[in-house]
Amino acid sequence: MNIKEIKEMINLMNENGLTELEVEKDDMRIRLKKTASGIEGFDGAAVLQGQNQAAQLKVQNLQQAEEKNAVKTLEIKSPMVGTFYRAPNPEAPAYVEVGQTIEPGQVICIIEAMKLMNEIKSEIKGKILEILVDNAEPVEFGQPLFLIEPL
Repeated sequence: MNIKEIKEMINLMNENGLTELEVEKDDMRIRLKKTASGIEGFDGAAVLQGQNQAAQLKVQNLQQAEEKNAVKTLEIKSPMVGTFYRAPNPEAPAYVEVGQTIEPGQVICIIEAMKLMNEIKSEIKGKILEILVDNAEPVEFGQPLFLIEPL
């Protein structure tokens, strides 16, 4: 079994909504299992049995490469129900933009709740990867507002 065949098995699992697949070929057995998170791609564990150590090393190298490519991210979530605002007033520039580095204690947005303007401050140092809510949109408690790469 080679990497191409393993990738084809992963695609087969994703296309057909399978959570587990086990295949035996020659003197090798591979078992792929998707985790409960439902993330597409190779996110399960492979168990190889047999004497083909070269194939095992290829699978491990593939897993390590995918882990390196994954960017560690955090979400900043809404601490309350209200209306999300990116700036202190309509004419003012936004508190933060995508790609900007933020510091702990820095105001990143306002959430209006019951006519009170609540400044939301960053608790971490990081880089804004994505702003997940449009300006003047209602938000729920715990709703992700920003995607951050911690620095």
